Amino acid sequence: MTRESTVALPAPEAGSDSPDIVLSTLNARHLHAAFGLRCLLANLGDLRPRTRMVEFDINQRPLDIAERILLLRPRILGLGVYVWNVRASTELVSILRRLAPNLVIVLGGPEVSHETAEQEIVRLADHVATGEADLSFADLCRGLLQGERPPKVIESVLPELSRLASPYELYDAEDVAHRIVYVEASRGCPFTCEFCLSSLDVPVRQFPLEGFLGAMDRLMERGLRRFKFVDRTFNLHPMVSRRILQFFLGRMTDGLFVHFEMVPDRLPEGLRELIVQFPPGSLQFEVGIQTLDPSVERLIGRRQDHERLEENLRWLRACTGVHVHADLIAGLPGESMEGFGRGFDRLRGLGPQEIQVGILKRLRGTPITRHDAEWGMVYSPVPPYEVLRTRLIAFEDMARLRRFAAFWDIYGNSGNFASSLPMLWGKAGASPFVEFMRFADWLHARRVNTSGIALNRQYELLLERLHEVAETDGPAARGAVVADYLRPGRKEIPPCLRPDPAPSKGGGNAASGLPARQARHWSTKGIGSRVAG
Repeated sequence: MTRESTVALPAPEAGSDSPDIVLSTLNARHLHAAFGLRCLLANLGDLRPRTRMVEFDINQRPLDIAERILLLRPRILGLGVYVWNVRASTELVSILRRLAPNLVIVLGGPEVSHETAEQEIVRLADHVATGEADLSFADLCRGLLQGERPPKVIESVLPELSRLASPYELYDAEDVAHRIVYVEASRGCPFTCEFCLSSLDVPVRQFPLEGFLGAMDRLMERGLRRFKFVDRTFNLHPMVSRRILQFFLGRMTDGLFVHFEMVPDRLPEGLRELIVQFPPGSLQFEVGIQTLDPSVERLIGRRQDHERLEENLRWLRACTGVHVHADLIAGLPGESMEGFGRGFDRLRGLGPQEIQVGILKRLRGTPITRHDAEWGMVYSPVPPYEVLRTRLIAFEDMARLRRFAAFWDIYGNSGNFASSLPMLWGKAGASPFVEFMRFADWLHARRVNTSGIALNRQYELLLERLHEVAETDGPAARGAVVADYLRPGRKEIPPCLRPDPAPSKGGGNAASGLPARQARHWSTKGIGSRVAG
């Protein structure tokens, strides 16, 4: 039975230093610092001293998390709910509901901002603050603490960004030293791609630039060297983008690494002249390609200029040290497996260091569902709501694509196999997609899991596969695999790769200070080549 939200809040115990409000969420990993919680806490005003922020991750048991929260004896719990944590969060709220029936639970986050009536976690909670709740959460808490009885669902009005307090001081020394620190110079997206929640966030709004850059400067003074921008379209307004790039270029130091999401067909000369000045690997651009099929793009409301997109990616790889992380989505309505493969091969020919293959998800609130009947879209009923089959891709082939994506991340994106992996499709006219799919099927037939493969075993399996490919020269394959193994600075060849027991010595890695994955792509032994292999 759902508890009514009109139950009075428990009063704090006499002499207790327990917070009135606890802000919490379950991060995907401890490495990720919860940006949303910090935005809420920064804007609580007079309630901020009465609030505690506690972060967990999805690898912790909900029962243990409940214990930690209840030890604080809060009157209100604000819980951030996302597609990656909703299952564990639902279990957590269910436990809290039984143990602390008077605790007022307020949910927020993209997962509960849409289709609220259909969700068990919403039924269990007292209130939901939908959308950008930086200010509305504070107003809700003030009312609750004063005995008001607000409605269950509070629809947040888009806040004026100049009114928001900066959250960046809430990153502590541990965050700065060891965690991913998220920052944002803007919110919203001008595009209307039907699979994406950002398509609902129109228009794009900018934070006051001087205040933002001042906050970035203070983070750098505290030692932060890795910045991850969450802006959906960093390069939408070139003048703002130039100022931000100039800021980081003027403070360039060893280990500085800045990640941006960018629109792939917009790269004017004013940005190019700054980008070329950054050292190799210090900039990462996440480029949302998603599909290269014009008919699919029209179907899902996506707009991009393929000619400019290709020219920009070729320029980034040939003329700059930018680490390019490109995204493709498998399972879009109207796209067959063969069509996806053609897009993959075309994108790979442009040379990005990483191609992140994602399976289409039916995120709550997105209009992608309008294609369900026509294109036979069947989605999983449980998070992350991945597509299971379409009219053009059978369930069995979608499972193959899912394995392809996982194995490609290990072999294609890691930077560990830059010389040896292309030997799988070395013959003229061969399709990288087709040949790597065969490799993925081969791994699956040998009961190799898509995660947890020991590093040495990864190399051993690739070498074994190369030896089975008739067109691959055995000694050349071994030489390429061994060279890849030694390139990041490993000192000895493992027994599984040796033609004889004599150990060999490896080289060093010149890309010190960068994240390990990016450093492997930019080492001095060939991975840093700026053209497609």
